[in-house]
Amino acid sequence: MTEGLEAILTDPAGAVIGLDFDGTLAPIVSDPEAARIHPAGPGVLARLGDLVGSLVVITGRPAATAVEYGSLDKVPGLVVLGHYGLERWEAGVLATPPVHPGLGRVRAELPGLIAPFEGVRIEDKGRAVAVHTRRAPQPQAALDALRAPVTMLAAETGLAVEPGKFVLELRPPGTDKGTTLTAFLRERSARAVLFAGDDLGDVAAFEVVRSCGLPGVTVFSGSPELTVEADIVVDGPAGVIDLLDSIATTLESR
Repeated sequence: MTEGLEAILTDPAGAVIGLDFDGTLAPIVSDPEAARIHPAGPGVLARLGDLVGSLVVITGRPAATAVEYGSLDKVPGLVVLGHYGLERWEAGVLATPPVHPGLGRVRAELPGLIAPFEGVRIEDKGRAVAVHTRRAPQPQAALDALRAPVTMLAAETGLAVEPGKFVLELRPPGTDKGTTLTAFLRERSARAVLFAGDDLGDVAAFEVVRSCGLPGVTVFSGSPELTVEADIVVDGPAGVIDLLDSIATTLESR
């Protein structure tokens, strides 16, 4: 048992449990619109929400989409921070900032950039736009070829590029999962923290867990093709749900 996990079990009222969505609560699928939370997820999260101080989902998706795809409106006390923290859903209320003005040009020019690449698609998230190469005949080669022009377009429009496994996301700068988790820990006066994620966008949150001065646990649920340092490594969303179920069961028995 890690020190951080022990602290969560000993003082659950002071614990923040943070979770990514895709690849952590929901299996990765070729069509992002088809992603749904692991079947056992809503029930386990509902139990956990009654047992720990704070439960938060921090995702690159729009907050309302994560709530819908995860049936998260039934989880007591849950906060969903969408678009890496630009949006906040809590108790059925969604708070959103203005849309970045550079996204209009991105929407106009991205189709031409990806046109030569078979199977590459665009996902419009409203406040961000993502280029997915997962369906390309050679996903990594397509990603590598698109990285420079997509990065240039982002720079010209005042956006940032968030890379992931077979995805390049153009989004407003200045917010990532690390800064968002830091602010949430401060808001909730956390005394311990766990964060689970599966991709490069979660590394910033992992670094916060390690450096924030609180007892902490990092949980990696991603592909073995990615090298990410974490305290606990589990097998995809099923492994995350099993771990959370174990935490809930232990707390319920105390």
